[in-house]
Amino acid sequence: MAEPDRPVPHRPGAISLFFVVKAGVFALGFWIWLLVLAVLGGPATGVHLIAATGAVTTTLVGVVLGARMALQRNAAVRHAELKRLLVDISWNAFAAAGNADEPAKVVPFPTTSPESDRSTNRRPGERASAFERGERNRGDRRR
Repeated sequence: MAEPDRPVPHRPGAISLFFVVKAGVFALGFWIWLLVLAVLGGPATGVHLIAATGAVTTTLVGVVLGARMALQRNAAVRHAELKRLLVDISWNAFAAAGNADEPAKVVPFPTTSPESDRSTNRRPGERASAFERGERNRGDRRR
């Protein structure tokens, strides 16, 4: 049986990429301006300081935005994989419950709080076994 087409997970794309490219273009412009000022020579002035500051700042902004976009993309892929895994687990549990020979083979999820598992014939450090919790969840109380 072929795998059904699953929806593509959300991946940050166009807007994040726009800002990364925009920062890169500005950084390239500042670096070219700084290179032109350095090749022309002369004493360092305020214009050199502005070009250098702009070049470094826009480069750092571009790197930070690029790293953020990559982290968001990886997180989106991990989230989609986790959702896929949860759906597969729940579907397999549902299929196992439907294919069971006896209905008692499927273990129900506990619905009571951990505080209600305490019994008077156990010491405070002891816990109830899964069998006792299962009996209690079905309504069969042993005393």
